[in-house]
Amino acid sequence: MTNPVDWSLRDAVSEDAEAIAGIYNHYVEHSTATFEEIAVAPGEMAERVRFVQQAGLPWLVAERHGEVQAYAYATEWRARTAYRHSVEVSAYVEPDQSRSGMGTALYSALIERLGALKKHSLIAVVTLPNAASAAFHDKLGFSQVAHLKEVGYKFDRWLDVGYWQRVLAYTRSF
Repeated sequence: MTNPVDWSLRDAVSEDAEAIAGIYNHYVEHSTATFEEIAVAPGEMAERVRFVQQAGLPWLVAERHGEVQAYAYATEWRARTAYRHSVEVSAYVEPDQSRSGMGTALYSALIERLGALKKHSLIAVVTLPNAASAAFHDKLGFSQVAHLKEVGYKFDRWLDVGYWQRVLAYTRSF
């Protein structure tokens, strides 16, 4: 059976840093999807990818015709050891690839990888209002568990964030 789409998923490599930074910086400069306000240089992005992967967590990319079009990754939720089974998840897609299925495929692959790593709680942070991101997370089995008011300030306005959570079936017996 052939793949019905012309893109593929794979682990990120250091050579992807420039493309990843390009995707991310669109959101830094033009949206409130991230609270970062200064564009990230490719070298810094390469370091972020390396840090995540050295922690044993996945950073995945979607590639079309040899070009990175989207990415998803997980990071440690908090530094305290009791949080070691929880991660924060995030994904960014080239704006012209929105609704292509890449984000869903990446998040699904990320969730599968995190399950294999025996992660228990997945947490996504969404700037509000954002109906598309809320629906995306709901579709993938996340539920909104919190709404924090006016916790970020970007583009001359206060911004709320919502927390979405998905608990995986894995339970650790101690």
